Amino acid sequence: MVTRIGVFGANGRMGRMIVKAVAESPDAALSAAGVRAGSADLGADAGTLAGLPPTGLATTDRVAAVLAADVAIDFTLPEPTLAHAAAAAEAGTPFVTGTTGLSAEQEAGLARLAERIPLVYAPNMSVGVNLLLALVERVAGTLGEPWDIEIVEMHHNRMVDAPSGTAVGLGRAAAAGRGRRFEDVAVLSREGHTGPRVPGQIGFATMRGGDVIGEHTVVFAGPAERIEIGHRAGGRHIFANGAVAAARWAAGRAPGLYSMRDVLGL
Repeated sequence: MVTRIGVFGANGRMGRMIVKAVAESPDAALSAAGVRAGSADLGADAGTLAGLPPTGLATTDRVAAVLAADVAIDFTLPEPTLAHAAAAAEAGTPFVTGTTGLSAEQEAGLARLAERIPLVYAPNMSVGVNLLLALVERVAGTLGEPWDIEIVEMHHNRMVDAPSGTAVGLGRAAAAGRGRRFEDVAVLSREGHTGPRVPGQIGFATMRGGDVIGEHTVVFAGPAERIEIGHRAGGRHIFANGAVAAARWAAGRAPGLYSMRDVLGL
């Protein structure tokens, strides 16, 4: 069965890769490629934008056209993502998003919309990262709070949110492993005279520079020993391939808020 996929932000860095991943999938077909109103790429051939031969499918700024599909994928920005998700809920179209930088209120908004449609929301859609999330939760629960947890991440110099959505996801996994509320233990940055480290905290360190696609390391520091587990992305296609897999999985599902761990059966 071929899944018809509509892509929002089809002219963006990730959008172009998703269009390419859809084109290369034998079980998926691009039904529409959306761009924002007034974009210089409006009306351009979706295949050409993605570095493929022309497809004959022109980009559109009509949200309804993108949602006239079996499922829609969105990698844009928080505000348009919420607007697209709301429109998807109205249309009854399953929705997949990997947009990062959403506030707690915006995430709650997605959860409410997921009561009406299947909605896959994941800060990172690579198989490796989602295996890492599961591993971090298990290790954190096994070691307990005598072990300090620090999360170090680095991305390219055009990254707009910090810490990254993946880093926050890793922190949430660690907190869940310990049965703690993430907001109660997360320390997203440090500066000045901070005093001794508070037991149970989950600390973050953020680096930005060059063209680094994404590197994440979770450090478990205990008495006289340290465990480090991490992931390095070698290409953005891993996220695009994961998004297409999630879209195919979501089509026809019952309403609900899902993650890539659901998609991968972790």
